[in-house]
Amino acid sequence: MTFGEKLKNARVDAGFTQSGLAKMLNTTNTTVSNWENNVSKPDLDMLSYICGSLNVSASYFLQSQLPEDEVSLPELKLIKKYRSLDPYGQETVNYILDREAARTAALDEKDVLITQLQIKPANTRIIQYYQRLASDGTGEVIFEDMPVDRIEIPDIPEYKRVSYAIGVNGHSMEPLYYDGDMLLIEPTCQVDIGEIGIFIVGDKAYVKKLGNGELISLNTGYENIPLTEDSKCMGRVVDKFNL
Repeated sequence: MTFGEKLKNARVDAGFTQSGLAKMLNTTNTTVSNWENNVSKPDLDMLSYICGSLNVSASYFLQSQLPEDEVSLPELKLIKKYRSLDPYGQETVNYILDREAARTAALDEKDVLITQLQIKPANTRIIQYYQRLASDGTGEVIFEDMPVDRIEIPDIPEYKRVSYAIGVNGHSMEPLYYDGDMLLIEPTCQVDIGEIGIFIVGDKAYVKKLGNGELISLNTGYENIPLTEDSKCMGRVVDKFNL
């Protein structure tokens, strides 16, 4: 069944004439007629209005066979945005999706264990928190007398190697990390290419993704930072943490 046939069937089932539907959608009879005759198709925003007006799902129009889980219009819009990105942008989105999928799966596993074994909430431990120490922009100058707080974090296996936390200053790692975020750090002098770490270049500290000879900004509005011979890795970002 074509898009136009589906639209006509849904319109008739909802009790609309072509002119009635056109009036509701603030468009013309000719436009609705062209849709039903497959001369043209509405964009995703208009399709959203159509679905709401006719009380049907986006999957009704856009998929020949409904999957077990129907695709919503917001999801379709995300797919459209994803396809418009360049390879760098798609790589960034994939990184975030993989990280969040793993985090959510881990949370699900913990919830199951807590339910089944009735485990008590995890203990906590104290680590130092260096406020706004690492820049994800043009660099944060390191001073000897840095403001330090002490914070509690869950004493869980995922945070076993975490020994301190830092605050983010800047916007170049958006949409992964935002200005003011707190990051948990595992001390190490080396991270793999593609991992995000804390780096010292000159007298400035950065939170960046390690590339080949450079530190990569996820926000394309910021330039990457070339590594020098005296550049140092100070740690690996384990997680973003909220008090």
